[in-house]
Amino acid sequence: MNVAAAVRQTYRTVLLTGLLAGACGPAAQDRAPDADPRAAGAAAATTRSSTRVDLTGAGATFPYPLYSRWFNEYATLANVRINYQSIGSGGGIRQVVARTVDFGATDVPMSDPELASAGMPVLHIPTVIGAVAITYNLPGVTRPLQLSPDIIAGIFLGTITRWRDARIAALNPTLTLPNTDILVVHRADGSGTSYIFSDYLSTVSPDWAAGPGRGKDVRWPVGIGGKGNEGVAGQVKQMPGAIGYLEVVYARQNRLPVVHVRNTAGRFISPMPFEIASAASAVLEDDRAFTATDAKGLPDLRVSLVNAPGAQSYPIASFTWMLIAPSAIGMTKSRQLAAFLRWALLDHPDIASTLGYVPLPSEAATRVADRLDAALAGEGRPSP
Repeated sequence: MNVAAAVRQTYRTVLLTGLLAGACGPAAQDRAPDADPRAAGAAAATTRSSTRVDLTGAGATFPYPLYSRWFNEYATLANVRINYQSIGSGGGIRQVVARTVDFGATDVPMSDPELASAGMPVLHIPTVIGAVAITYNLPGVTRPLQLSPDIIAGIFLGTITRWRDARIAALNPTLTLPNTDILVVHRADGSGTSYIFSDYLSTVSPDWAAGPGRGKDVRWPVGIGGKGNEGVAGQVKQMPGAIGYLEVVYARQNRLPVVHVRNTAGRFISPMPFEIASAASAVLEDDRAFTATDAKGLPDLRVSLVNAPGAQSYPIASFTWMLIAPSAIGMTKSRQLAAFLRWALLDHPDIASTLGYVPLPSEAATRVADRLDAALAGEGRPSP
């Protein structure tokens, strides 16, 4: 089965899991451990040990609700308590490098210089797919606004300043756009959301790439800042004519209007779960995404999903990653994390879906878990 087909299979499986859980109640969770011999870790996920293992992590805010749910449910099955602090992607990277936590979490992959300066291998393990939505405040506009990559870049560069600009009107012939200024709202704080959005802008716009570029902290040419998703949303809501960007889960949960973005196939796509997963599928169809290695021969899964090919792909998507440094935490804790990830990614994508996240396609999840197991096997005996 290719990855694209696996996306559809994932959502069929998630739906069936939900139906069975409703029909069978808690007993549906009492399944036998995975018999696959690779999964000594998977067996640990369903068998309580007499010795409790405590793990600590810190990092990205985006996956925090999902990680909390996963960690709580996992603790009832395996005698593993996982404590996670939501401090932001940059904080997660710093604490992993400082060896003060057992794992980190980030929406922003570590750069090659950051990995080199860490002094140890740091594995990036994709756990779920996220996306950035563009929201707006246009009174009287009841149908979705459609924008192309060049228009989005022009708005955030400050070169397109009016809603009735002929280029915007040409993309939205059925909408009556206001004859007002465009008011740009961006993040005032460094964030993985800004990284994903600026990664997209850098990919689709040479002017953006040569100017502000990509990063957690961006020097925005125009606009006002809001702290966090709440700050951006609040500013946009207060100002007619405003436009801003935020995490898609936040936009969906708060029923905010979102831009339909033109993708590489020329279609205007909304940030819905299937369309976000399709971006991952299109990128992961290329086997190089799973066979790439770093300078030490370990898996390198720092894959960008922005502007992905494919007719259904939403173009502002990204993985969020768990960071694991086996040589820093030892093989016992590394394998405990691998067991947890196999349980979460393969057995419980439904938990991600019910919280509004987009799980990895089933085939991709299997390959991610297998690559982590292989990396740990190749690490040999870690230093204490």
